[in-house]
Amino acid sequence: MSRIGKQPVELPSGVTASVSGQTVEVKGPKGAKSFTATDDVTIAVEDNVITVTPRGKSKRARQQWGMSRTMVANLVHGVTNTFKKELEIRGVGYRAQLQGNVLKLNLGLSHDVDFEIPEGVVVTVPKQTEIIVEGHDAQQVGQVAANIREWRRPEPYKGKGIRYKDEYIFQKEGKKK
Repeated sequence: MSRIGKQPVELPSGVTASVSGQTVEVKGPKGAKSFTATDDVTIAVEDNVITVTPRGKSKRARQQWGMSRTMVANLVHGVTNTFKKELEIRGVGYRAQLQGNVLKLNLGLSHDVDFEIPEGVVVTVPKQTEIIVEGHDAQQVGQVAANIREWRRPEPYKGKGIRYKDEYIFQKEGKKK
């Protein structure tokens, strides 16, 4: 039994959901989102509650059960609120600045990195060493944050690089004399 899949997704006030076949469409104050589930699960909407149940007892049906429920929950959250990822930059001379739709990163490379911000994601830079990525699509927000972090991952000796806000980097001991 999927512990996540068993839980129904409640619709807050102002949010409506409709199911046609395997596609769920959720409309709310911040827009409309849709998700197409696999044939391994059944999705039903009753009394402002969305339930996801597996079809059969196969391993794939049980895997898709929890994943589909989480995707539907993310749709409901996305049309009412925003998803947010916070990044911090550590290192001497490492900084970020926003110029229009381009995030300029100085990361100790021989050139500045110009990161194009995709449609549907809002990036803000409150300080030169902080980056906040926000949007209504959880997958897209996480992917943009991962792409920014990929330019300079935190290294294990001094911890320099781009890291998530509360990420712990295991520090290695340097070479012994």
